[in-house]
Amino acid sequence: MWKTALKPRWIAGFVFALVLSGVFVLLSQWQFGRSTQPEAPVNPASEQVKPLTDTLQPGEFFHGSAADQMVSAQGTYDPGKQVLVPGRLHDGKTGYWVVSAFAVTGAPALSGVAASPQTWIPVARGWVAEPADASAPPSGTVELTGRLLPSEAPMAGVAAQPGEATAVSVAELINYWDISSYPGFVAATAEIANGVDVSPAAVPGHLLPLEIGPQPPAQHINWLNLFYSLEWVVFAGFALFIWWRLVKDDYHRDLEEGLDDDEDGQPLPEQPLPEQHQQPEHTQQKVQP
Repeated sequence: MWKTALKPRWIAGFVFALVLSGVFVLLSQWQFGRSTQPEAPVNPASEQVKPLTDTLQPGEFFHGSAADQMVSAQGTYDPGKQVLVPGRLHDGKTGYWVVSAFAVTGAPALSGVAASPQTWIPVARGWVAEPADASAPPSGTVELTGRLLPSEAPMAGVAAQPGEATAVSVAELINYWDISSYPGFVAATAEIANGVDVSPAAVPGHLLPLEIGPQPPAQHINWLNLFYSLEWVVFAGFALFIWWRLVKDDYHRDLEEGLDDDEDGQPLPEQPLPEQHQQPEHTQQKVQP
């Protein structure tokens, strides 16, 4: 009977197809990575501290270019205008943001019936684990430095507890404090009072610094690169399919050649006739009368 064995060229072809498929998979991963890239890199200019009064104006729309900008301002805190915002994480623990109203020196005053003589801005000063750990803001004139962030949306259908706010929402806070405010808030990084940094980052205590960095830029999907990544996966599968088809054709070709050799080079042996067709030998003797 004709038999076949695993041929070296089949093994070499499989190794080549496997390497080629691996290259195609790597190219697919590269194209997939390029299909989801940030729309724009983080702007290094946002880390340069600018005066708040030059960056954002009260009563105006919060421009996207002002988000994440490091700003500085001089002013005073009002210890009677401070709230806690629950549900905030810090090192995996849930606690509260301490948010205080900061009267900005030199800020334009808004006009209107409900406008206050002074313009304020909410400042997220730090994080505490329990409400009792929240301390009063620094007194006197404070040189504030922090990251400017857009106002959060208030939590719909959620009633804030006394002394708390559902979010760092300017619309919600100005009703609590009855003030005119900038359309955003500041996450404090430094608070200089009498030449000394009294912020949570410099003074150990229950109030911990927020350490909010620039927000990652939005991402968009490049559909062309995503299509290319899928295409390379198809190529990888096609390379293995071609190897399998070549081996299959080679196997059948060798099988047919083996059958032809059996028919042409090795004649079939003669088969004995069945017993009913065999003629027995009889010895006939003549009987003489």
